[in-house]
Amino acid sequence: MEDMLKRHEIQVLRKAGHPQDEVAKLAGVSESTVRRVEREKFVTTVDDAAERQRRRIGRPTKAEPFRPFVVDVLAGEPELMSLEILRRAKLAGYAGGKSALYALIAAVRPAPTRPVVRFEGLPGEFSQHDFGQVDVRYLNGSSRRVHFFASRLKYSRWAQVSLVSDQAVEMLVRTLVDHFAAIGGIPLLAVFDRPKTVALKWEKNGEVTEWNPVFGQVVLELGLGVEVCWPARGNQKGSVENLVGWVKGSFFKQRRFLDDEDLRRQLEEWHLEVNTRLPSRATGVVPAARLAEESPRLRPVKVAPADLALRIPVSVGPTGRVLHDTHLYSMPPDAIGMPGTLFLYRDRVRIVAGRFEVTHDRLFQRGAKSTLPEHRAALVAAVSGKRGKRYLKREHLLETGEAALEYLTEITHRRPREWVSEVDGLHDLLQQHGPDPMRRAFESALTARTFGVEYVRHYLLQPQGVLSL
Repeated sequence: MEDMLKRHEIQVLRKAGHPQDEVAKLAGVSESTVRRVEREKFVTTVDDAAERQRRRIGRPTKAEPFRPFVVDVLAGEPELMSLEILRRAKLAGYAGGKSALYALIAAVRPAPTRPVVRFEGLPGEFSQHDFGQVDVRYLNGSSRRVHFFASRLKYSRWAQVSLVSDQAVEMLVRTLVDHFAAIGGIPLLAVFDRPKTVALKWEKNGEVTEWNPVFGQVVLELGLGVEVCWPARGNQKGSVENLVGWVKGSFFKQRRFLDDEDLRRQLEEWHLEVNTRLPSRATGVVPAARLAEESPRLRPVKVAPADLALRIPVSVGPTGRVLHDTHLYSMPPDAIGMPGTLFLYRDRVRIVAGRFEVTHDRLFQRGAKSTLPEHRAALVAAVSGKRGKRYLKREHLLETGEAALEYLTEITHRRPREWVSEVDGLHDLLQQHGPDPMRRAFESALTARTFGVEYVRHYLLQPQGVLSL
């Protein structure tokens, strides 16, 4: 069975108007496969395992026990015809069909070495993408390792390069969409030279058996076909240039930088230079001139970078929070125990669980928590008993930071009979002003060694003032 992204690629090419024989060559499949996939529903998932289970694919054939036999025969006579191998297999006891054995023979027969055929992409046909890293030495003698993500249209050679903080899948898909938006559209197929950034499992022959689900969902949303080039196969899908090597050689190794800001400024200058002023060494034409020809063939970017949301399955925990990547986001108490989906944007998260939908600013500091005031109040109201409410309020205050822990410890020991009312008053201030102002007020009160709700209220109203009660 062809994997789901391969089927998606076929559907994208056919929808774009390519004839069946051309799609078969581009996708590396038979024309009958193209016709079969064309009749299927449009691909909406990249879960190959689920599709195989749905189609009941995967039961071993009768030919499988004869794999050692076929390997031994081909080791001695690599060019032996399949018909003769079938005859010998029957003499050895094979009782299965011809097709099953022929498929086994094709899988184990040594592939002939073919000359590399390098070809040019057509307008709007291919783009190439890859991560890279380079050690940059600044003029002051310091150095650091810089990571970048590079994209280039095959036909026009228009290039986009972005500095990135990591090479994780989220960075990949967000920068990919950024680049397509900057270019002004997407091609039919995107070629990736490093499969580990897009695939989780693959066979030795390079066939992907499990795609990264986050990557797969984004390319389906974009309507983008995907091809993966493997090491030592530089002629695949026109991905003949070393994109990362070209970026290093033409930018990083040709220039000197004062600091990070100067590096970014020069990268913008380099974009203008290689895209709008200098002819490409491969085509002899300035990429901007060819981009004018290619742009009409590019398709609109269906998802704006700011609207790209990664979908992550979650559940609302017993404390009314959703956990993602060490970060906790609050939900209404009535949502406790519900499964849901977390939509991860660049600057925010949106959580949908049943009839509840909540949006938070995205957290980045490890172990950080975000609690909306209405959820804080609802959780306190949902807790039964004065003791439970008291300790939940205190927990909410402690979530503002380490200063709250020290401050509440002092209050509890200085005013052992009054700390409950102090916590009630501080919790009311937290609801009114939010966690960040409360954290700063706690820090100011600790510095002044003044303990009590009245002092915290003062610093909330006059955060930069001098205590004068």
